[in-house]
Amino acid sequence: MPKSIIIKKNGGPEVLELQETNIGSPGPNEIKVKNTAIGLNYIDTYHRSGLYSLPLPSGIGLEGAGKILDVGSNVVEFNKGDNIAYAGMPIGAYSEEKIIPKSIAVKIPDGISSKVAACLMTKGLTTHYLLCKTYKLKANETVLFHAAAGGVGQIFAQWANSIGAKVIGTVGSDNKIEIAKKNGYEHVINYTKDNFSEKVLEITNGKGVPAVFDGVGKKTFHGSLKCLMPRGVLVSFGNASGPLDLVNVPKEIQPKSLYLTRPTMGHYFSNRKELQEGADVMFEKIKFGMIKVRIFKEFKLHEAQKAHKELEARNLLGPCVLVP
Repeated sequence: MPKSIIIKKNGGPEVLELQETNIGSPGPNEIKVKNTAIGLNYIDTYHRSGLYSLPLPSGIGLEGAGKILDVGSNVVEFNKGDNIAYAGMPIGAYSEEKIIPKSIAVKIPDGISSKVAACLMTKGLTTHYLLCKTYKLKANETVLFHAAAGGVGQIFAQWANSIGAKVIGTVGSDNKIEIAKKNGYEHVINYTKDNFSEKVLEITNGKGVPAVFDGVGKKTFHGSLKCLMPRGVLVSFGNASGPLDLVNVPKEIQPKSLYLTRPTMGHYFSNRKELQEGADVMFEKIKFGMIKVRIFKEFKLHEAQKAHKELEARNLLGPCVLVP
């Protein structure tokens, strides 16, 4: 019987349990997948801790890649043996086998490995909606991205550079500065040592930036607002340093007529057409070398607790996967 990681209560990494699960057969619009790689994402820690609540007990994990074992009676887009990648609900990608709706899957093009594809479905598609939809980044613009050495951060700067834009990045330690620079950041600031908002204003000659992309949260949120030019956009898409404080709209938003948005992937890829369009653009950039994905570390599925500990300790300096 295949094994999956299950959480029966919220808490630290120790609540991740490996157990046998009965997967069953796919329904009419479903696909049964044998996972060969599973994406590791910071949002997984939110589900595990309870910051983003789930009915318990629950599986965990939102993205993976593998080979199709079986398809439902209404599935014509895929066949047994196809190599696919997927992202989205229902949760439970930390598993040897999984049944998913056909609507969240895409075929992996030749020349792209399942490990790279498993990393891309959340990180790559997040990058796509952030800079192509949430804020339509243009050539010659300079924006700020927090956690520049992280999985999304490494893809973001390469993608931005590919359209002629420049990115200022922040990191949480000096050992991450070179990683960020190698991935295309023009300037990199250690926000634990320097006042990043002052540095950004220096770099931009006091103008500020039109957009800030903030997945760090508590430690960077208020400073991010200071970096923005009038009518700038703060794209808050994560809480790696903790939940956000309350926003004082008259004091922090109104003086520069700022915009604040909290996007989620589900709202930007709400149907198969949107998902396929995003995946096509993403895979094309990978195939033509405009974005290079380097797997930083691999963990076995039974090492999920260890993976979460390293993830929350900010020790993982790039995309990582779990391998069943």
